[in-house]
Amino acid sequence: MTTMLPSFVGIDLAWGSKARTGVAVVDDAGRLIHSGAVRTDDEIDAWLRTFAGHVVVAAVDAPLIVPNESGQRRCETEISRAFWRYKIGAHSSNRGRAEFDPPRAATLAGRFGWSVDPTQRGSVGSPACIEVYPHPAMVGLFGLSERIMYKSGPFRAEGFALLVRHLASIDELCLSEYPRWTELSRVVADPKPGDLDRIEDELDAILCAHLAWLWHHRPDHLQVYGSLEDGYIVTPPPPLLPPEPPAHDHSRQAPPASKSPGRAGHRGPAPSSLNCEDPAQGS
Repeated sequence: MTTMLPSFVGIDLAWGSKARTGVAVVDDAGRLIHSGAVRTDDEIDAWLRTFAGHVVVAAVDAPLIVPNESGQRRCETEISRAFWRYKIGAHSSNRGRAEFDPPRAATLAGRFGWSVDPTQRGSVGSPACIEVYPHPAMVGLFGLSERIMYKSGPFRAEGFALLVRHLASIDELCLSEYPRWTELSRVVADPKPGDLDRIEDELDAILCAHLAWLWHHRPDHLQVYGSLEDGYIVTPPPPLLPPEPPAHDHSRQAPPASKSPGRAGHRGPAPSSLNCEDPAQGS
């Protein structure tokens, strides 16, 4: 399968080439057309050449611009201040850590010729790459009262079920038309040991691909925290309306940090009149 239509890529990027990286691509109408997992940079390259066609925007869940030698980037501080009440915070990224000198995301962007300037919305001839953060994105997109607890802990399975339900509510993705979505949903409904770990990165990448599509088609739905010079993160802003109550009581859990060291994640959709049975339209 190879597509040469405009596409929008989501990458839940591991900080090293041994861990699993989730990948997903949506077409110009916003429909999910492929998702999966790879590991090495060469495998990412091969996957892009096979499934992504003409990349317009790539949204990467990993530090992209890290100029600071120590401490925390300004965008990480801003995200933590904006979303702390939703139990979301960002770990520090700096050049003092070998995995960020240079950041793998920046190396990939350079390899593929993607602009990392947050003023660029991307085009077929001039693709853009942005850093995103799924946890606050979920809160902003779905109007949640707190982050979805699917990374770890006693409510992990419930968190995955909630995540899948919210992703299915994004009309543009047309997940009911995507054959693998049935398999992913089945795994979440009845997970076996190790199953949730195997699909976590792929589900995050699907959300990242939707954020890439929004960056090009509906940029007013997103906000840039930080700057090109200091490093930045793109995510929907916190909900303006009273948040949706949590699906269950997390009071027994301590609010964990939003990013596990060494892992990829450092961490209601916009109204749509999309008919999932219409053919995708390139631009």
